[in-house]
Amino acid sequence: MNEAALPAPRLGVGFWAFIVLMLALTLLWIALGLWQVQRLQWKEGLIAEVNARLTQPPYDLPALDAWTTLDPDRYDFHPARLAGQYAPSGTVLVFTGLDAPKGKYSGPGYWVMTPFEPDGGGVVFVNRGFVPQSSATAFLDENTVPKGHISLTGNMIAAEAAGPFTPAPDRPNHVDWVRDPARLGALDGISGPVFPMLIDLPAGPPGALPQGGETVVDFPNNHLGYAFTWFGLAVLTPALLAYWVWRQLKPKAKA
Repeated sequence: MNEAALPAPRLGVGFWAFIVLMLALTLLWIALGLWQVQRLQWKEGLIAEVNARLTQPPYDLPALDAWTTLDPDRYDFHPARLAGQYAPSGTVLVFTGLDAPKGKYSGPGYWVMTPFEPDGGGVVFVNRGFVPQSSATAFLDENTVPKGHISLTGNMIAAEAAGPFTPAPDRPNHVDWVRDPARLGALDGISGPVFPMLIDLPAGPPGALPQGGETVVDFPNNHLGYAFTWFGLAVLTPALLAYWVWRQLKPKAKA
């Protein structure tokens, strides 16, 4: 028997609906890719701005009456100066893991968060630095807290948000899991105003504990990879569509 070509298939609603769907997806992938490029530019600008803030002259600590309306984004990572004295007790250890230290110590350990009473009133939690897990409990002793009226300069850091799986504070051991001044103040039983940001102290003498100067500037920046993914799909989708249309329109042979 001789082979003959069958008539071309009729193009029904399903054929055109699938084409419209694939073209719509292509436009969606392009839009998402362009959005990721915009996010990349925004993120790179943010990182540059934060790195610039770290080297700027310090601000004075905002006045007490401005604390309730403070915009953390304006002050985050900017140096600040303040004067006053540490509270003799109330240090809280906040668990952390220091993977890329600037100082000698790293690994699992704690931030030593001590309440500081500035001259203008209220309480500011000062991150005095990192201590290894094996040395941490010694820094709950009030004798390890500097005494007297002192002046400090450190980086203002926005509060960390507790997630849905963040444990409650360990009150008996004075341990918490996020650097949130409101939580730290509640753990200490502070009834007055608490500054809504933290102060990270700079590095002290080499090898000294707590190990200051460990402010972490870490903004995940995966937007370029995401952009390549979306643009890759924008190229692949019409290519697959073209192949599918060719297969649908190709005359089929019959025996």
